[in-house]
Amino acid sequence: MNVLVVHAHPSPTSYSRAVCDTAERALRAAGHDVTVLHLDDEGFRPAMSAAERIAYHSDTPILDPLVERHAGFVRQAEALVFVYPTWWAGPPAIMKGWLERVMVPGVAFHLDPATNRVRPELRHVRRLVGISTYGSSRLYVRVLSDPGRRTILRALRMLCARRCHRTWLALYGMDTSTPAQREAFLTHVERELATL
Repeated sequence: MNVLVVHAHPSPTSYSRAVCDTAERALRAAGHDVTVLHLDDEGFRPAMSAAERIAYHSDTPILDPLVERHAGFVRQAEALVFVYPTWWAGPPAIMKGWLERVMVPGVAFHLDPATNRVRPELRHVRRLVGISTYGSSRLYVRVLSDPGRRTILRALRMLCARRCHRTWLALYGMDTSTPAQREAFLTHVERELATL
């Protein structure tokens, strides 16, 4: 399977990077073709420009070559894996910006000219995986409705294959977790992605 892994964290020595590296190793060991985008390493700009917003509803909504490169990976992917820490109840700005700038008309969906309704364009994506760490407890995250998880597993899912399988892997209480708990989560990620 062609798998695109999108990772967001500014530090190359973060636990989030270790999670991403574990996911990549497990996917490759399972025989998948894997592309990893470390958004911070690539200098991805999260904010949509005024020109991009104007172009959004045109025949060429992507103006940035880096965004076009990433869109090309999305167009080929059969599985999308998102790895990031949850900050302020959602994904880091760079991940949210990636979704806003890459998942545009012509990539993730198109607008039906007769009805102006969204028509999915990610029918080739059969698997969606989200992997996140949370500083807070699971209960606290549930109270906040977990916007990142809803964005990936609900909103993005609506644009994918009809029977797209979804997986969410989460480490709660990251701020107070022990080395053993963090290691156990890495093992969990490896085990889950080995069977993707």
